[in-house]
Amino acid sequence: MQVFLGDPRRFGLPGCALTIGNFDGVHQGHRRMLERLRAEARARELPTALLTFEPHPREFFVRANPPARLSTLRDKFSLLEELGLVDYVFVYRFNHSFSNMPARDFVDQVLVTELNTRYLLIGDDFQFGSGRKGDFELLASCPRFATEAMPSVLVKGERASSTLVRERLGAGDLDSANALLGGVYRISGKVMHGKKLGRTIGFPTANIHLPHLKPALQGVFVVEVDTPGGRLGGVASLGLNPTVSDTPDYKLEVHLFDFSGDLYGQRLTVRFLKKLRDEARYDDLATLVAQIERDAASAKTYLTSLQREQA
Repeated sequence: MQVFLGDPRRFGLPGCALTIGNFDGVHQGHRRMLERLRAEARARELPTALLTFEPHPREFFVRANPPARLSTLRDKFSLLEELGLVDYVFVYRFNHSFSNMPARDFVDQVLVTELNTRYLLIGDDFQFGSGRKGDFELLASCPRFATEAMPSVLVKGERASSTLVRERLGAGDLDSANALLGGVYRISGKVMHGKKLGRTIGFPTANIHLPHLKPALQGVFVVEVDTPGGRLGGVASLGLNPTVSDTPDYKLEVHLFDFSGDLYGQRLTVRFLKKLRDEARYDDLATLVAQIERDAASAKTYLTSLQREQA
């Protein structure tokens, strides 16, 4: 899979079978769409391509209170790479100029001239261009490429969507969210230096950098973490950490079981298995430590039972 930023014409790429969207979380609906795209591309002897945007358009339009992002751009690329269904990813900068582009200009300039689209697969609710005036009818009227609309994908009777995944994660319903995603929800990031309070109370933590201010889920969780040395179990706190912090910045802190070493600067992938509880503020550090001990014990019990089930 190759990723291209900006105008792709300078790369001299061939015509493609294209789909468009944010693909936040790369959930089951996205996966079925990419499978359909791959099938059509093979029939037409074309490479597959995805056009996506950075930042997310809703982040651009609702800057004061943007929706939680399920996956960073890097995590999105990783998920797409694992599927093996996309040959090219085109990332367009979503800014004032792009948001004001008339729908017809988007078709002529972006889809035809820049991306050389030969086949286009869109979601059944796709709209585009200034004022969201572009729709399936406009795309289908373009003679330069064939256009098809993908019907909604249902998972256990519900329409798979990034919005629904966010709702389920926010409610702590990881089983439902993971069913919609088709895998365990995960966040990756580099380990940064923090206050190092955890090591003084017997629970050293890896502080994962969150490139976006608002995570889709909050609380204390049982996790598995992919590290340079392999996958390890642990317990994680994702939120504002109100007992020891008064900043508005969200923090992802992970205590790994059976590990000692230096992870600073390393990229870890945190897989969220079960929510233990919501975040809470404690009156003193001793009360917090007692709660962390209970959380760690609960997490170890859960991981042990999970290992037995998988054995």
